[in-house]
Parts: sequence; C-alpha cells; structure tokens
Amino acid sequence: MKRVLPILLAALVFMTVLIARLPAAWVLPALRGRLICASAAGTVWNGDCTGVSIGGLSLDQLTWHVQAPALLRGRLVARLSAVRRGASASGEVSLPWHGPIAARDVFARVPIDPEILPAVPAYIAGTIEAHLERVVIARDGALEYLRGRVTLLHLVDSSGQVTPLGSFTATFPGNRGEPIGHLHDLGGPLALRGTLRLTAAPGYALRAEVAPRASASPSLVQALQYLGAQDAAGRRPFDLEGTY
Repeated sequence: MKRVLPILLAALVFMTVLIARLPAAWVLPALRGRLICASAAGTVWNGDCTGVSIGGLSLDQLTWHVQAPALLRGRLVARLSAVRRGASASGEVSLPWHGPIAARDVFARVPIDPEILPAVPAYIAGTIEAHLERVVIARDGALEYLRGRVTLLHLVDSSGQVTPLGSFTATFPGNRGEPIGHLHDLGGPLALRGTLRLTAAPGYALRAEVAPRASASPSLVQALQYLGAQDAAGRRPFDLEGTY
C-alpha cells in the first residue's frame, strides 16, 4: 500500500495536468461534422481557432475560456469571442446538460452586409450594435427571453437614390412571453416610434409610426407617401412582418 499510494497520487496529478493542458487540436477533430477548425491553438479550457465552420456558419476566429468549476454544477460555461469580416461578438454562454441555452453580457457589432446577413436586402447599408444583458434560447432555437438593446446605426437605402434613413434603437426590457422591444429613432431624418415583437416562428412583427423631419431628403419624403394617409401630427403607420 505504501508503494501503491504514491503511484496513484502521481497518476492523479498527471491526469489533472493533462486535462488542464489538453491541446484543443487533439479534441477538435472529434467534433468534425459539427465544428471544423482549420488551425487550433491553446487548450480545451483556453484556446482559439481560426478558419471555423459551425453548422454552415463561417468565422475567421473563435476564442474561448471555459469555467471549469461550472462543470461540477452540470453546466458548461464559457466566455466566447468571435470575429468575421469586420463583424465581432463576445459574451458568456451557459449550456446546461438539459434545458435552454443562456448568454449574458453579449456585445456585438455587425456591418449590414449580404454576405453576413443574407436576409437583409443588398441595398440597405449600415451597422448593427447589440448590448444584451441576458438571452435565453430554447433547445429548438426559439428565443425565450431577451433583455438589452439593439441599435441600427447610419442606415442608408440605395435602392434608387442614396437616401440616408438615420439611426434607430430597440430596447428589450425582458418581458415574459415573446420578447417585445420599444423602438425609437436617434434624431435622424426619419422620426420613428413603435414596437418590435420577436415571434417563435422564428420571426418578427414590427408596428411603428414614421414621419420625415426637416432634414429628410426629397426621396425619403416621397417614399413615405406610399405608406398611406398621415395623421394630424404627420405620422404614417408602418407595419412589417417576416421570418428569419
């Protein structure tokens, strides 16, 4: 027993060090088909990968920091950072063995580019910024909870003449049920107020009122006339629904 115990302790230390320093390049090939990494560095606890493909989504680089103590509570928690063609995102993701996926302290900045956001028309340009305190996503992909702010900066419509639209923000207070954001403009040529509801489809339902300001271009003023009659304050209804 006196000889066996030191061997067992040495083996335990060796396995602990091996797991703590387990190279990511050893583990990532086992995920092939779900995650493809052209070049990996670091460990499974702290590492990064370049040339990433996850479920059809391509990333230039993915960096992670796993919180090992959370594994003892039956939850995988990691701080992630991703970069792709001028777009960046970071946040803490929590993945339990069962139940929904949660994220907090998420920051993202994404240029409106058809190669990154194919659902957005190619003639719309600008930047999306998101500061999300907490997000909860069901295993089937449905958005269950959202608290934070999403901002559209310097939107431009180039479908005809180049028409500046301004900047807008949606604040999600974290209500129960389908997330509902309160929309308003940030003082550009287009005055806007309304709500944005994110549906379980997944999709969205936008209900808003818009009006041109004095700085609005003639092309923007003309385009708003197609929305219907204006009220006494010069506002026109604007409704839009879709899926993504």
